[in-house]
Amino acid sequence: MQRPPLQQAKSIDNVFNSAYWHLNQQDFTIAEIRSKLERKTQNVEWIECVLARLIENNYLKNDLEFAIRYCESAFNNETGKGAIVQKLKKRGISSQNIDAAITQVIEQNSIDFYEMANSRLQSRYSNFDGISKEKLYTQMTTRGFSRAQIDYALSQHPAQDSLRSKMIIKAEKAELSNEIIKLYRKGKGQTLILSELKQRLIDLSEFDETLYQLELVGDIDFYQSCKEQLDKKHYNLSDYKEKSKAYAYLSRKGFSSDEIKEAMTSGAD
Repeated sequence: MQRPPLQQAKSIDNVFNSAYWHLNQQDFTIAEIRSKLERKTQNVEWIECVLARLIENNYLKNDLEFAIRYCESAFNNETGKGAIVQKLKKRGISSQNIDAAITQVIEQNSIDFYEMANSRLQSRYSNFDGISKEKLYTQMTTRGFSRAQIDYALSQHPAQDSLRSKMIIKAEKAELSNEIIKLYRKGKGQTLILSELKQRLIDLSEFDETLYQLELVGDIDFYQSCKEQLDKKHYNLSDYKEKSKAYAYLSRKGFSSDEIKEAMTSGAD
């Protein structure tokens, strides 16, 4: 949605008043104030005159001074270097001024980003209930910390061993019988189902018993499933090469040799 056009300035005083109003709301960079004044007037001389006067009277900081103040505030709020660089660039500050400001503030305040990351993590989380490892890293990275700094902070946290990956959290919530049935309905055999569940870190200590119960009540029949998968491919089982391809296909799907032979015998009839 486009912003409505501003009432255009009729004098340089109107431009001054607009600049003062914006700066009373918050600190802006020179580029940001220039952009706002360009909406107020097309008179470039007025804009440059107002900017020069504002800088001269310390109403508007030059880019380096702005960046230094911003860095001081951000570091006090436990914001890492990466986030500061990105935000200052978006606000029109040059890389040269950003680097100079960060270097100056780090030296003056003896900033240690590893300890800053540690402090941030300790104050933010007493434990890691309800958050995955991936989400935590994303949050800390967005806050401006490097992977090494996050790793260090985690190594210092008393609850570090309780932080789990998204996959592990999902695996712990999974119902084994439901997961087996889902994969079975996709036409997968026992060995492939077992392999995929293992990759997803699902607890398989009850796999054999669960499978037995599912087969007992008729929810699973690998012999029937194997035959259905074979029928879908329309192999010519009277041809040796085609038969070999069919066997390899069903084997990759996770079916046993007995199930494959039974399916092929039925398919050859």
